[in-house]
Amino acid sequence: MISTTMHDYRAFAAAAARRPALVGACAPSSRRLGDLLATVVPGTGAPVVAELGPGTGSVSHAIAARLPAAGTHLAVELDPALAAHLRARLPGITVVEGDAADLGPLLATAGLSDVDAVVSGLPWALFPPEQQRRTLAAIAGCLPADGAFSTFTYRHTGLLSAARRFRRLLHEHFDQVVCTRTVWRNLPPAFAYVCHRPLCA
Repeated sequence: MISTTMHDYRAFAAAAARRPALVGACAPSSRRLGDLLATVVPGTGAPVVAELGPGTGSVSHAIAARLPAAGTHLAVELDPALAAHLRARLPGITVVEGDAADLGPLLATAGLSDVDAVVSGLPWALFPPEQQRRTLAAIAGCLPADGAFSTFTYRHTGLLSAARRFRRLLHEHFDQVVCTRTVWRNLPPAFAYVCHRPLCA
């Protein structure tokens, strides 16, 4: 697996400086957190995986390591400079620029109709409730009944009212929501939500 490089950190810092309201972390996700998020990626067949908010690609490496050779990895990144960085760093990934809430149309543009798994690095805490709801609806709407979704949050924010509201929204969109162990070797420490059985309106 390719490790996070100084070039990745510089790209991350530049993105944070350009759009501080859209970068919800102080450093790229660790390898351990990436591996945890990538557990929803099917290891056989020709699955399609959508990654939302890949940033510098720290979680992308974990997805690529697990994805079968016949699989498809589509990364949706809002920041054009980060999208260009990811294309240069991981040329095997299809990178599209856009809002994750428009996942359906972005998939269609890439010639895809649905996905087998969605992995998110989005800064949910920075989104207003309606944007959270719209994005989760787009994710659930693109997954089959046996599809899976993973995302993460930081441990120190877990008891905040916004975090509790986000958990309720996850349960509105997925029948099963599992909270994982904490990844202490991440900055800050984080845990993942692994969601199954999407509830499409």
